[in-house]
Amino acid sequence: MLNAKLTLAAHSDHQTLVKLSEQVAFGGREFVIIGGPCTVESRLQMETVATQLQHAPVQALRGGVFKPRTSPYAFQGLGIEGLEILSDVRQRHNLPVVTEVMSIAQIESIVTYADMLQVGSRNMQNFDLLKALGQAEKPILLKRGLAATVEEFVMAAEYILSHGNPNVVLCERGIRSFDNYTRNVLDLGAVVALKQLTHLPVIVDPSHAVGKRELVAPLAKAAVACGADGLIIECHPEPEKSVSDARQALSLEDMVDLVHSLRPIAAAVGRTIPEVKSLAELSVAA
Repeated sequence: MLNAKLTLAAHSDHQTLVKLSEQVAFGGREFVIIGGPCTVESRLQMETVATQLQHAPVQALRGGVFKPRTSPYAFQGLGIEGLEILSDVRQRHNLPVVTEVMSIAQIESIVTYADMLQVGSRNMQNFDLLKALGQAEKPILLKRGLAATVEEFVMAAEYILSHGNPNVVLCERGIRSFDNYTRNVLDLGAVVALKQLTHLPVIVDPSHAVGKRELVAPLAKAAVACGADGLIIECHPEPEKSVSDARQALSLEDMVDLVHSLRPIAAAVGRTIPEVKSLAELSVAA
C-alpha cells in the first residue's frame, strides 16, 4: 500500500511547482513541452533544432550526451563536448536544456551545463544514483522503469525527495508488455493515478512509449486531455538520419505542427500553451 510522504501530501490541495527556469515551471497552468533529438550529434544540429522549435514554441530542449544503449557497440554520446553544445545553445536561444544522467560520477558535470537531469527508465531503481540526485541543486526528471509498478515509481521519487531535493517531475514513458507492435504500452491511467496519489508534476513521453512517429501526435493529444502537466517528444532535423531512435523521431516541421494542434485541447482542460514569439523577441533571444 502506498503510504510515503509523497502520497500523504497528496491528500491536501498542495501541488508542487517545479521551476526549470525563471520563465518555465512544471505543475502550473502552463503546459510544458520539451522537444529535441534523442542524441546531441553536432553543434549545427542543435542550433537548427533550437531555431526551428522556437516557432512552436517549445519551452525546453532535450538532448542526450551520455547514452545508455542496448548494444555496447552503438553510439554512446558526445559526453562533455555534448554538454558544452547544449550550454551554448541554451545561452544563445534562452531555452533551458534537459539531459540524461547515468551515474553519480556524471552529476557534477551535468549540473554545471544543464538545467534538468533526467533519470532514464533503466536507472529508475538505481538507488545510489537517486540518493545522490537528492543532493543535487537542479530539478530531476524521473522516468518510469520499463516494468515498474506505480508504487515502485512513486518510491523511486521518494528516494530523491527524502534526500533533500523536492524538485522532481515524474514521466510516464510506457511499460513493456507481450505486444511488440509498439515499443512499449503508454499507461495514461498511471498519469491520472499519479496526479491523484502525489503532489508532483507528471509529464508524458509518447516517443519512447510507441516507437513509431505516426503514433506520437494522437497520444500526445491524449496525454494533454487526461491531465498531464507536459510532454517530452523526440524530433530531429532529418529523422531518418538520427544516430539513435530514428523511427520514433518527428521532423521539426511536424513537431511545430503538433504543438499548435495541442492548443485547443489544452484550453479545454484549463491549460495554456505559449504563443509563438515575435520576430523581435526571437532576435533578442538569439
